[in-house]
Amino acid sequence: MKIYAISDLHLSINSNKPMNIFGPAWDNYIEEIRESWEQVAEEDIVLISGDLSWAMKLEDAVPDIEYIAGLGKGRKVVIKGNHDYWWSSISKLRNLLPVGMYALQNDAVKFGEYIICGTRGWTVPEQSHKTSDDEKIYNREVLRLELSLQEAKRLQTNNEKIIVMMHYPPFNSKLEDSDFTKLLEKYEISTVVYGHLHSYDKKQQLIACKNDIKYYLTSCDLIGNKLIEIK
Repeated sequence: MKIYAISDLHLSINSNKPMNIFGPAWDNYIEEIRESWEQVAEEDIVLISGDLSWAMKLEDAVPDIEYIAGLGKGRKVVIKGNHDYWWSSISKLRNLLPVGMYALQNDAVKFGEYIICGTRGWTVPEQSHKTSDDEKIYNREVLRLELSLQEAKRLQTNNEKIIVMMHYPPFNSKLEDSDFTKLLEKYEISTVVYGHLHSYDKKQQLIACKNDIKYYLTSCDLIGNKLIEIK
């Protein structure tokens, strides 16, 4: 079983919202993702860390969800991104997800020797203080991450490896400590995947190591629109 990751696909299968207005990195990106998916085997897992669809309502996101489900083999696990406005009710979403797709929200899912958990996260400021507007959301996402980590630990019965998915980076551009990274270290996590950042965000590290945790940045335009294997 292999673990792959990608994020920020920003699909709009049934609407006209081309991504290449943001630069040549998005030219033919859907086709490139499809070609990359050919390496995935039935037992593999693909992690999609948010911003799956531009849709505003769940029913409008169905074509994008079905597109992901039909891309190829493997179990697909998704979390919410900041542009996933269509993701409002986790029960409604799970009721319409095709077989082989899983959505995480304050919980975790187990596949053999791996447990996947996580949450959307929120912006980590460049200084230690947070604005009053962000404080409430930030604290809520820290709580959601811990709920997800607690569920992962509950499922961990035979030393399974826990992989955490987030949409926002769990640190700022200086890789400074945050409440997110402190939680990840408290629960002895070794692998985190995240997205949100794009090719126009300068000087981003695709793989960063901090306090014995490996962080993978998986935004599709930054990784060449190819699934990356999480070692």
